[in-house]
Amino acid sequence: MPAAKGAGARRAFGATWWGKAWVEALEHRARLDPGRLARGRSYARRGSVLELTVGPGKVQAIVQGSRVLPYEVSVGIRAFSDGEWDAVLKVVSAQIGRVAALLDGELPPEVVDDVQAAGLELLPAAGEIRTACNCPDFAVPCKHSAAVCYLIAEALDEDPFALLLLRGRLRDELLAALRSRRSAAGEPRSSEAAAGLKARPVGVPARAAFASGVQGVVPVPPRPLGQAGVPTAVLVLEPPRSSGIEGRDLVALATDAARRAWELATGDGDGGLGLTVEQDLARRAAGVLGTSALADLAHRAGVSARRLTGWAIAWREGGPGGLAVATSDPESVPETALMEEGVAALGAGARVEGNRVTAERRQLRLGADGLWYLFTEQFNDWMLSGPPSPDPAELLDRP
Repeated sequence: MPAAKGAGARRAFGATWWGKAWVEALEHRARLDPGRLARGRSYARRGSVLELTVGPGKVQAIVQGSRVLPYEVSVGIRAFSDGEWDAVLKVVSAQIGRVAALLDGELPPEVVDDVQAAGLELLPAAGEIRTACNCPDFAVPCKHSAAVCYLIAEALDEDPFALLLLRGRLRDELLAALRSRRSAAGEPRSSEAAAGLKARPVGVPARAAFASGVQGVVPVPPRPLGQAGVPTAVLVLEPPRSSGIEGRDLVALATDAARRAWELATGDGDGGLGLTVEQDLARRAAGVLGTSALADLAHRAGVSARRLTGWAIAWREGGPGGLAVATSDPESVPETALMEEGVAALGAGARVEGNRVTAERRQLRLGADGLWYLFTEQFNDWMLSGPPSPDPAELLDRP
């Protein structure tokens, strides 16, 4: 993999949990010379590592030094024996959630604890990292080897399974072994088979059942609840500390998903499946309007809390149409007769700009849906003040 990120880049190494965990182990557990690591970190930052390849128990790299020809570097870490891997797989395969994550292509941080439960360490411990370089520097590690040690963090950012490869197992080998263990766990015990226990009926293929004319009663699906609920399990189970997920955020997402599923089940909407990202953000903000959660949502979405508040109000009062007129620029309207209705409602002194008619602190906007929306000026921002109407005069007569 190419390692350069731009000469002199002052970046930190390790963007993911696994990359950061590698750097933490490298600097605080591996007992390598801090001074040499510092020099290697500078080398890595300016793109001196030209190539880096991860293999079983070893990382090989090409590093450009001060000479014309680059140096060949290897960084080794002890690979687990077959017996040690069996012990690790025994612990991991006993946990369905962990196996499901691995088979789905994810390496959860809790695997570190599983390996420790097997009496081993997944991340490098004291004295485990071995380095070699054909440069004339006899220090261990030399700055070229130390640079490669830091670039391993980026390899783990791209694929955390590279750490398992360093310990001697390819991803496919590991997943195949887990599948085999789970399949074996699902088979009848040999003692039961020897006792001649009756096998479970395999059932009748649907095609054969319909061909015979025997049709059962189609079960009636259960009626949805009168209102959306909160998934109970989410309230009980806290996310792992190392996941970086807050329990309250997980509850909020699960509650929102349950509400959307309830809308689909009752026919009271499409669950927001057809919304754009901006519309969905406004919808979620409308649900936390007036609480501190809105500011947190705005921060995570990268918009100002003031702007998101306006979006939330527009969505609450006017739905997609209200959000559209709240976020769009003034647009020309060919239906001049409609605009004349707006001018008549606000008075002769009203100013017209595209689809907007303004008089003092009130503004009527004509939406693409043919409805009028009334905005009022609040703290130098225009806020939607209520649901739309086909009659602009009716909007102004509302209390």
